[in-house]
Amino acid sequence: MSRSKKTRKGGENSPKLQPRVKKQDRAEVTGKRAEKGNKSGSRHNEALIQAQAPQKKAAQKKDPRHGSKKPVALALPTATEKPATPKVKQPKLTDEQKLLKLEEDPRLNQLLDMLEEGRNLSNDDQQWLDQQLNKIEALMIKLGISDELEDEAPAKKSKVDSDDDLFDRFESGADLLKDYQDKF
Repeated sequence: MSRSKKTRKGGENSPKLQPRVKKQDRAEVTGKRAEKGNKSGSRHNEALIQAQAPQKKAAQKKDPRHGSKKPVALALPTATEKPATPKVKQPKLTDEQKLLKLEEDPRLNQLLDMLEEGRNLSNDDQQWLDQQLNKIEALMIKLGISDELEDEAPAKKSKVDSDDDLFDRFESGADLLKDYQDKF
């Protein structure tokens, strides 16, 4: 048996080719298509492009973005822009209020507690403590307040009361206690 070569033709069942179109008709169909996109070098020659196409310029001016067109300041406002408000002067503290404020200072209390425990203070802390204590002492003298320790010391130094005096004080305290209990 002789060998036969395969053909490229599919026969009746093969996909059909498009019918041939005359050369004259082909030119109309496959005419030059409109160019898409920007021309080369368009970003460098903006003035030239705008001069050639004034219609595009009007379309370019319209901003397609939505929202407010109000400019926003990007820098933080400085202190000079704010209206200067006069500081409210606080009423001056009386000497008694100053004394209370000094005595209630937490740092002062902490340093005094450290001294009572026998700890050593740094030079800065010691100087600050001395200044505060001097201020307190000056205010106390100005107000006429004397230390409680000075009042107690002379009382202890007075001669010891006799037994009769102590007994009288004890009995008068008992009478006061009975009067108090009777009232309520």
